Amino acid sequence: MELYIDTANLDEIKQANDLGVLDGVTTNPSLIAKEKIDYGKRLEEICRVVKGPVSAEVISVEYEGMMKEAGERAKIAPNIVIKLPITVDGLRACKALSDKGVKTNMTLCFQPLQALMVAKAGAFLVSPFIGRLDDVAEDGMDLIQRIRQIYDNFGYKTKLLAASVRHPKHMVDCALAGADVATVPFSVIKQMLQHPLTDVGLKKFLEDYKKAFGG
Repeated sequence: MELYIDTANLDEIKQANDLGVLDGVTTNPSLIAKEKIDYGKRLEEICRVVKGPVSAEVISVEYEGMMKEAGERAKIAPNIVIKLPITVDGLRACKALSDKGVKTNMTLCFQPLQALMVAKAGAFLVSPFIGRLDDVAEDGMDLIQRIRQIYDNFGYKTKLLAASVRHPKHMVDCALAGADVATVPFSVIKQMLQHPLTDVGLKKFLEDYKKAFGG
């Protein structure tokens, strides 16, 4: 399973990239707003750090505006992926861009048929939001499993990207369900490396060594 970081904070991206396991980055207007920086400039900075896919979301909700923004974003770097909402206009833009060889990430997926439609339109990624479904008493992981089965049934090449990941258990469940990618906050990436028994074991190793050899 590929690991993306979901942030527009350059320091977090650099720290995650330094771990040597980062495959890509996802951003959105809300994350950029937190940084208070021009979207295009921050995307340029991110692409200088990360060579994998970097999702850049459009602001427009209409087809013509989406296509214009997509053209501008795609010029920033060859690894830019255009992030579009799963709407009628978004689906049209996905098909048009995919036909031109421009990769797309279809976002705000909340039901299996949305994932089916974007796969038929040639999307590179589909992003079901599992945490937001959990928030309204639905089962986000059930959506991941259903999309995985549909894609496997028909051989669709669209990558299944689990988004709105809230905690390490989501990551374990996504990996077991066969998600191709998960995009997570930096806090979750750090949690993935933590376990109290690791800390206890390391402390004991060091204490035993000092008892035997001093220092």
